[in-house]
Amino acid sequence: MKTVLAEARQVPLAKQVEEVVLETPVIDIHTHLYEPIFKELLLWGIDELLIYHYLIAETFRHLEEPYESFSARSKEAQAELVWEHLFLKHSPISEACRGVLTTLHLLGLDVKKRDLNSLRGWFANQKVDTHISRCMELAGVSKIYMTNSPFDDLERPAWERGFQRDERFAAALRIDPLVLSWKETAPKLNQWGYKVDANARSQESFAEIRRFLNEWTKRIKANYVMVSLPSDFQFPCDSESTRIIEQAVLPHCEEHGLPFALMPGVKRAVNPQLRLAGDGVGTSNLQMLQNFCSAYPKNKFLVTALARENQHELCVIARKFRNLHIFGCWWFTNIPVLIEEISRMRLELLGLSFTPQHSDARVLDQLVYKWQHSRKIIAETLSDKYTALAQTGWQVTRPEIERDVKALFGGEFERFCRASF
Repeated sequence: MKTVLAEARQVPLAKQVEEVVLETPVIDIHTHLYEPIFKELLLWGIDELLIYHYLIAETFRHLEEPYESFSARSKEAQAELVWEHLFLKHSPISEACRGVLTTLHLLGLDVKKRDLNSLRGWFANQKVDTHISRCMELAGVSKIYMTNSPFDDLERPAWERGFQRDERFAAALRIDPLVLSWKETAPKLNQWGYKVDANARSQESFAEIRRFLNEWTKRIKANYVMVSLPSDFQFPCDSESTRIIEQAVLPHCEEHGLPFALMPGVKRAVNPQLRLAGDGVGTSNLQMLQNFCSAYPKNKFLVTALARENQHELCVIARKFRNLHIFGCWWFTNIPVLIEEISRMRLELLGLSFTPQHSDARVLDQLVYKWQHSRKIIAETLSDKYTALAQTGWQVTRPEIERDVKALFGGEFERFCRASF
């Protein structure tokens, strides 16, 4: 025993932290990936990596052809344009470009040849189930949380038919159309047998919305309910959105013990010609979040904010309300410079009571680079914090480091999901 402890002491602290962070399995609590049964909804392969909306938006920084001309091209032709402009005509130094190369490198592919057809050939020979396992192994991901919408016409039929679940995947119930587009959603609910009114005001409507939420929560075995919010969202106010949240969503979540995940800061279709790549970011008034946490202390709120400007206030609110758990660096904040800044801020204000990252992956292969890049930043940040502790005389042990990293990589999230307030 003494020999083991002596050896542990001889390993530099930074090295120990790096080893633990790289070896600890992570629960990826928010992605846009799907179980294999959903087939075309589960995106993977080199062409999907290249036409990821981050890269499309970046390509148009160089491309002069009309937006509609690009959109009319086949997936393969779009990927070739992205490859040409971002990887061949310019060095691929953006995070999205580097991510593609990190993924290919860790999959064992030779990127030095810059041969897109060769890369396509390799992916064409992969079987999806094996590829899922390989990507999860390389990323160190033990479980993938999906984003599941009953309002998606491609997704809904599979849930209604029922299928044997893949235990590697967990479900989260996405309800953006219900909360944000009631005028369009109400007729669909009526068509599906839920008697709701056009203005979301009657108690009968709220009861029917709760019945809808209850049935879908059970059908997909949802672990939390989620919605992305525009940057100008307010609470309280008398709107269809807030009435539905107050009268249906929050009672449902409290009854089932489910967190309600809020993702504020989106500005939809800033440039609609870019389609999915055309959404932007806005600074949110987080007073609405403080109001939610205060008015509904028995409800649990998971939150990640899109704007950098909201990160400090979000941490301060989390210090005041134990029913708030903040997570991840979402979308435009999921770049190294901001992951480091935000992670340090959260550690300094919240200790270990948050989840520093989720991949937000839309393409399966992205798991590989997003966790590879994030783990490196998290390891360096934690190492700095432990070194600062050592300067006070407090020496952390390797088992303590392992405990802390396990909490950050999904342990605190799971504890929060089980909690009752």
